[in-house]
Amino acid sequence: MLVDAFADGETDFTDADWEHALGGMHALICVRGALIAHGAVVQRRMLHQGAALRCGYLEAVAVREDWRGQGLAMAVMDALEQVLRGAYQLGALSSSEAGRHIYGSRGWLPWQGTTAVLGPSGVTPTPDDDGSVFVLPLNVDLDTTGELTCDYRDGDVW
Repeated sequence: MLVDAFADGETDFTDADWEHALGGMHALICVRGALIAHGAVVQRRMLHQGAALRCGYLEAVAVREDWRGQGLAMAVMDALEQVLRGAYQLGALSSSEAGRHIYGSRGWLPWQGTTAVLGPSGVTPTPDDDGSVFVLPLNVDLDTTGELTCDYRDGDVW
């Protein structure tokens, strides 16, 4: 379902994307045993203004194409945000162009500053990801015009 759901998007759903979505907490919507909507919250660390923040990072939020437009993405987001509010300082995600309106309408803030990754060679800017990251501050003050640095992982770091 995830591979198909992302097939018409800006990028394919890769093996690394699959790995990123493993673990954590998942929200699933099934009809007659078939998965039609999915989203996951995985724990990551974000560095911001000298603090290492406990972040619930959203991965693999998707609705099967033939079920889109029926509020299923909002239902998945309701469940994921409940997990965020119970366990994390902030939520974060990297949005496709198609998903931006969903997150913005729910109070997620576009990250207006720069993005970076704390990788094997230190902090490295990720300018290709600037403009795609959204955050949901929960119990932390964020300057969304500053720098946000994610922890390293294989594949797309954001």
